[in-house]
Amino acid sequence: MKTLATYIAINRFGLGPRPEEADAVEKDPKKWIKAQIKRSPETPTSLKAFMPSEEIVRLSGTARAEKKQNKSSRQKIDKLKSSLRENAVRETFARTEHMIATDTPFVERMVMFWSNHFTVSGAGKGNIFYVAPAYEREAIRPHIFGKFEDLLIAVVQHPAMLTYLDNHKSIGPHSRMGINRSFKTGVKSGLNENLAREILELHTLGVNGGYTQADVIEFAKSITGWSHGAIRQNRDYRPMHGRFEFKKNFHEPDSKNILGKKYREKGVKTGEAVLKDLARHPSTARFIATKLARHFIADDPPDRAVTRLAEVFTKTNGDLADVTKALIELDEVWTQAHPKIKTHYELMVSAFRASGRSGFKLKDFSVPLQAFAHVPFQAPSPAGWSDMAPDWIAPESLLRRVEWLRQFAATLPANWNPQKFLDDVIGPVATDETRSWVSRAPSADAALALILSSPEFQRR
Repeated sequence: MKTLATYIAINRFGLGPRPEEADAVEKDPKKWIKAQIKRSPETPTSLKAFMPSEEIVRLSGTARAEKKQNKSSRQKIDKLKSSLRENAVRETFARTEHMIATDTPFVERMVMFWSNHFTVSGAGKGNIFYVAPAYEREAIRPHIFGKFEDLLIAVVQHPAMLTYLDNHKSIGPHSRMGINRSFKTGVKSGLNENLAREILELHTLGVNGGYTQADVIEFAKSITGWSHGAIRQNRDYRPMHGRFEFKKNFHEPDSKNILGKKYREKGVKTGEAVLKDLARHPSTARFIATKLARHFIADDPPDRAVTRLAEVFTKTNGDLADVTKALIELDEVWTQAHPKIKTHYELMVSAFRASGRSGFKLKDFSVPLQAFAHVPFQAPSPAGWSDMAPDWIAPESLLRRVEWLRQFAATLPANWNPQKFLDDVIGPVATDETRSWVSRAPSADAALALILSSPEFQRR
């Protein structure tokens, strides 16, 4: 690797260099990145064989229903849950294998970016973990370079998101179901604000985006009835299906007033109209632009870059391909050598890519990631994983990273040339100090460990 632009393209936009990858990138780093932008990215072949979310949600609902009604033995229910968990684990591993082997790593970086932006997490919710990889495959991956409003609607209507943020249980107070339950029990049925609040705060406008509590409530009403078929039961208490379903009896009737605009009652289309307006809101443009600039430029991104991205977002009505191309053209992206810290997951993927290894096992990833407390689809909150350096290189985390990298280096071929490896992986940004330490290492594996654990390799 010869130039800083090549290093930035491969590490900041990609997932770290594979052997000989720099040769193709150095001809035109920007062109290499842009060539990966496709309106409808194809699902990797290795992921196509996994169970669709519709089936996962239906089976998960079946397990819950049969447990509740004592229709099946505990052993049978546990076996079903175990198979769903195994399917999710295998798809997560297949996803990682693809990220290590792919020759379109920018696509995978954007999949991770948007998947984290629209987090669903299995932390404490096993039924969410079962479906989370399929959610990413179905709702995120096809839309990363499409219209933001299409991505937003696909995410919000996916059973994983509806369940994760409890919207499948949200009942309009004046809906038919709400009135019936209130009449029978004397207790008003619950309007759940979780999904509406997180869409406004985390997915579109941002916490300072200009909405009020009244907007949250009205928005929550507009998406009452947005559910899925796995909680509707027939006489045998079995879920009907695992797809999105609009349940009219749960939906709050009458018009809604959100952000100063009145939305007439049109059933499911009411909520969709709100989402489309949120997707095109100036606060959303600024919020998304800030997150992209933070991910690709610096923890504290320059205002000029954020403003430019927001302008393109607004002008194109949230065309993510155009916004992404504008991001690639920003001067600020190509100036600093390595301002961002790799997450634990990115660090491991980049180490495997640099090694050129294949044929690794699930435990090679699962065990370290559990130690790092950075298991995919297990983010601690709907806000997702942090994109700020202090959250990844606190003293204890840094020690764990260095120890894992040292152990990983010991698995590399003993006949490797450390100086060539250094040039191939971090050459354009390697400091004199790093080069000196590597040259003075007592053995090849010690030198390789120093390269992998260097600040230059741990940053992007």
